[in-house]
Amino acid sequence: MDKYQEQPHLLDRHLEGMMNSLLDIIRDSGSPPPLVHLAFKFLYIITKVRGYKRFLPLFPHEVRDLQPVLDMLAKQNPRDPDTWETRYMLLLWLSMICLIPFDLARFDGNLVSMEGQARQPTMDRILEIAKCYLVVSDKARDAAAVLVSKFIVRPDVRQSRMADFLDWVLSMLSKSSSQTMEGTVIVNGMLQALAQLFKHGKREDCLPYAATVLKCLDNCKLSESNQMVLRKLGMKLVQRLGLTFVKPKVAKWRSQLLIGLKDKDTIVRWSAAKGIGRITGRLPKELADDVIGSLLDCFSFQETDNAWHGGCLALAELGRRGLLLPSRISDVVPVMLKALTYDEKRGACSVGSNVRDAACYVCWAFARAYEPAELIPFINHISSALVIAAVFDRDVNCRRAASAAFQENVGRQGTFPHGIDILTAADYFAVGNRVNCYLTISVYIAGFPEYTQPMIDHLVNMKINHWDGVIRELSTKALHNITPQAPEYMANVVLPRLLPLSVGSDLHTRHGAILACAEITHALWYLSCYQSYFLTVCTLIEKLSLSKMPFKGDPIIVSALAALCNEFYINERGEADPALQDELVTQYVSELQNAEEMIRCGFSRALGALPRFLLKGRLQQVLEGLKKVTQISPEDVSFAESRRDALIAIAKVCQTVGVKGDGSQEEYVCRDNVDQIYATLLTGVTDYTTDSRGDVGGWVREAAMTSLMEVTLLLVQNEAELINANICKQIMCWLAQQSAEKIDKFRAHAGSVFLTLLHFDHPPVPHIPHREELERIFPRSEKETLNWNAASEAFPRITQLLGLPSYQYHVLLGLSVSVGGLTETTLRYSAQSLFDYMKKIQSDPSALESFCETLLKVFEDNLRNDRVSVPLLTMLDQMLANGCFDMFTEQENHPFPVKLFTLCKEEIKRSKDIRKLRSSIGVFCGLIQFQGDMREKIFFQLFLLLCHPFPIVRKTTASQVYEMLLTYGDVVDVAVLEQVMAILSDTNWEAELPVVRERRNCLCDLLKVPRPQLVPKVRFFTHFPVFTICF
Repeated sequence: MDKYQEQPHLLDRHLEGMMNSLLDIIRDSGSPPPLVHLAFKFLYIITKVRGYKRFLPLFPHEVRDLQPVLDMLAKQNPRDPDTWETRYMLLLWLSMICLIPFDLARFDGNLVSMEGQARQPTMDRILEIAKCYLVVSDKARDAAAVLVSKFIVRPDVRQSRMADFLDWVLSMLSKSSSQTMEGTVIVNGMLQALAQLFKHGKREDCLPYAATVLKCLDNCKLSESNQMVLRKLGMKLVQRLGLTFVKPKVAKWRSQLLIGLKDKDTIVRWSAAKGIGRITGRLPKELADDVIGSLLDCFSFQETDNAWHGGCLALAELGRRGLLLPSRISDVVPVMLKALTYDEKRGACSVGSNVRDAACYVCWAFARAYEPAELIPFINHISSALVIAAVFDRDVNCRRAASAAFQENVGRQGTFPHGIDILTAADYFAVGNRVNCYLTISVYIAGFPEYTQPMIDHLVNMKINHWDGVIRELSTKALHNITPQAPEYMANVVLPRLLPLSVGSDLHTRHGAILACAEITHALWYLSCYQSYFLTVCTLIEKLSLSKMPFKGDPIIVSALAALCNEFYINERGEADPALQDELVTQYVSELQNAEEMIRCGFSRALGALPRFLLKGRLQQVLEGLKKVTQISPEDVSFAESRRDALIAIAKVCQTVGVKGDGSQEEYVCRDNVDQIYATLLTGVTDYTTDSRGDVGGWVREAAMTSLMEVTLLLVQNEAELINANICKQIMCWLAQQSAEKIDKFRAHAGSVFLTLLHFDHPPVPHIPHREELERIFPRSEKETLNWNAASEAFPRITQLLGLPSYQYHVLLGLSVSVGGLTETTLRYSAQSLFDYMKKIQSDPSALESFCETLLKVFEDNLRNDRVSVPLLTMLDQMLANGCFDMFTEQENHPFPVKLFTLCKEEIKRSKDIRKLRSSIGVFCGLIQFQGDMREKIFFQLFLLLCHPFPIVRKTTASQVYEMLLTYGDVVDVAVLEQVMAILSDTNWEAELPVVRERRNCLCDLLKVPRPQLVPKVRFFTHFPVFTICF
C-alpha cells in the first residue's frame, strides 16, 4: 500500500473488492483467530492509506450484520496490544451499521434468555462498548469516538440516552487529570467523543447541552496542559461549540480560539484557524469584522512567532472563504508583507520559516478572494514580496510556497508585472536549488525594472546580515550579478550605505557588508566607469587592517591574500623584496604556534596560499613550521582543525614550489626534503584524537590522505624516482587500513584515494606492493562505480587483501575496529567478509599460521589501546565462536591460544571498563576449546571474574560460563557437570560478594581449580606519609 500514499484515490475502484475478499475470511466460522486478525490488520492498512471516511460506506450495513459484529466485539480483550487493529475496524464497522433506519428496540425481542437471566438491550450494549473503548490508550479510542457520533444522534438513542451519555462524559472529564498518563488517555477519549458528536449532531439537538459542555471545558484548563493533542482537541471542540452557539455566545468562544492561534504546537494553531474561518462565515458582517480586528492584534512584534503563524493561518482561512472585506485590504497587506520576511534570531539559528510559509498561503488566498481591481493599489508590493520570497528565502519550502502563490495570482489576477515571464523562470522546480535562485534566476528577474530596486534593498537590508554565513555569501554574489542592472543605484545609494556597516559592531553585518563592498566594487570595475569607488574600498581595507581584526582563515580571505601578493608584492623581475619576504614569512610561521586554534588554522591556510616567489628560499622554514602544527602535544591535543589545515597547506606548498630532484631544499621538493614531507603526512594518518565532538582525528586523517595523494601524484608526474619503495608501501598500507575501518565517510575517502593511486597511469605510481593482485581485486572498470560507503560492497573486497602479506597487518587492524564495532550494518558485513576469508584458509595451515601471528602482533602492538583492543576482543570472541581456529583445537598447548590467553589477561589487568571486561569473558570462554594446561588457567581467570566488584561482570561471567559448558561439555567431568550447571544457574550473582564468593569457591572445589585468595593490603607506618601497597 505504501506506493499509494501520494495518490490514494487510485485505490478507489479496487476498495470494494479487497474489502469483500477480507470480509469473507472474517465471516467464515472456520477461520482461526490469527487469520481473522490478519484480515482485520489488512483492512486497517487499507483504511490508513485511503482514510476511514472514504472506506466507511463500503462496510456491509444490513440488519443481519449487527449481531455478529457485536458478538465479535464482545470476545475482544480491550487491553490486548496485539489485536488493536481488529477492535478498531470492528468499531468502525459498527458505527456504519448503527445507521440502519430501524428502532433498535425491535432487535431485543424477549429480553429474558433461555437460562432465565435478563439480557442487555442492544442500545445499551452498543453504548457500553463505546464507553469501554473511549478510555483505552490505542487507536480503537478514535473509532469509538466515530461510533459515538453516529450512534448518539440516532432519533431513538438521542431521546433516551443522549443526556445520560453527556453526563457520563462530563463527569469523566471533571474527575480526570491531564497531568497523569491514565487521565490524559481518558480526557483524550472524552474530547474526541464530544467533538465528533457536536460535529455530526443537529444544532437544535446539541444546543441545550452546549453551555454546560463549554463550562466544563473551561474548568479543564486545557490551554495550560503540556499535552499537544489535548490542546488541539480542545480547539476542535471549542469551534464546534461556537458553531452551535453562533451569535449568542460569540465572545466566549472567540477568546478561546484566539488563544489557540498562539499555541506552541502547529496542529493546535491550525485547528483554531479553521475554527475561526468556519464560525466567522456564519456571523453577521459587523461581528465578522470584529474578528478580523482581533486577528490583526496577533501581528505585533511583541508577539511570538507562534502568534504570527496562527494569525497568518487564520487570515488565509478567512481569505479563502471570501470573508476578508475589501475595506480591510489596506490593514492586512502591510502585515502580510512583514510576515513574508519574518525571521527572528534564536541562538545560533532563527525561527520564522513557518510564518513565511503561512504568509505565502495568505497571498495564495488573496488571489481567490478579491477582484483584480481591488488589489491594483497593492500589486507592486505584493508581487515584489513574493518574487523576493521565491528567490531569496533560505528554506526551500518557503521558496516553493511563494512560487505557488505567485503563480495563483498570475493566473487569477493577471495584473502582476511580467508574471508569465517570471513564472517560467521561477517555477516550483526551478526554485528548489538555492544557488540557482540567488545567482541565476535573481539576475533574470532583476532585469525587469519593477523588481530591480526591491530585490537589491532586500539583499542589503535583510540578507547580508543573515545569521547563516552561506546566505550572506550568496547574497553578496547576487549583488555582484545584479549590479549591471542598476549601477547608478549601487554606486550612489548602496555602497555609501554599506561602508558604515562594514566597521560596525555586529559580526554578521560586518562580514556581509565587507563581502558586499568587494563584490559590488568588482562588478562596477567591469563597467569601467566607477573607478573612483576603489579609493573608498582601499580606505576600508586600511581601517580594517589598523583595527587588527583577528584573521580566521576564511577561504575567501586566503584566496584574496594570494591575489594580493601576486598583484602587489612582486617586482618587475618576478621576485619578492627580501626584507618584505622575510618579515611576512617569519610572521606567518611564528603565528603557527599561537595559543588560539583558529589563528593557527588561518596562518596555515595563508602559507598554503602564498605564491612561489614568496616561498623561494624559505621553503624549509615553512615546512618546519607546518610540521610543528601537525604534532600532538598535551596542550593542543584537541586542535584537530589546525592539524588538518597544516597538512592541507603542506600539499599546497609542494604543488606551488614544484619538484626538482637535485634542487635546493629551500626552493623545491627534492631528495633532501621529500622523506621529511612524507613522514609528516604519514603521521597525520595515525591521528585518532577524540573529544566531545567525536572522532575529530578523522578530519586530520582525511586531510593527510588527500595530501599524500596530491604529493605522490605531483612526484610521479615530475620525478617518480624520488618515491622510494618503503614510502609507497607505507602509503598503500595505511590507505588499506583506513579502507577497512568503521566510519563510512573516511572509509570511502580512503578507498577512493587508494584506487586513484593504484590506477593512475600518467605514468603509473611506482613500487605499489602486489599491484597485479590489487588490479584483479579492484578492476579499473569499477574504480568509479564501487561504493565504498556501502559496507556490503566495501568489505568483501578489502578483506581479500588479508591474503597479501604486505597488507595483512594493516587490513586486519582496520577490520578489528569494524568487526568489533557497534554499527549493525558495518559489523554484519565486515564480520561476514572476515569469516568467509577464514573459511578459505582453513585447508592451508601456513596461511592460517601466518594470519594468527599477524593477529597476535596487532593485539600486542595495541595492548591497552582501548580504541583497538576493546573491539579486537569482541572480534576474537566472534572468531572463536565461529570455529575460525578449529585446526588448533586438537593440538596440546598450541602457541596461538596460549599467547592469546596471556595477552587477554594482560589487557584486562586492573581494568574498570565494563565493555572490555565483558568482551574478554567471551574470549576466555572460547579459548576453553583448546587442549592443554591452559584450561585450568582459563577456569581460574573466569572464577576470578565471578567475584568481580561489578555485579554486571559477575552475572555476565556466570551466564557465559554456563553457555560454554553447554557447548563444550567435555571440558568438565560428567560426574560434577550437573552440579556445576545448577550452581551457575541458581545463584544470584548480583548478591553481596561474601555470598557470591562462597558459591564461587564451591565451583573451584568441584572442578579442582585452586581457590583465588584475597590479597591483604599492608600498611607501613614510619615517620614518612602512609602508603598502601597491594601485593
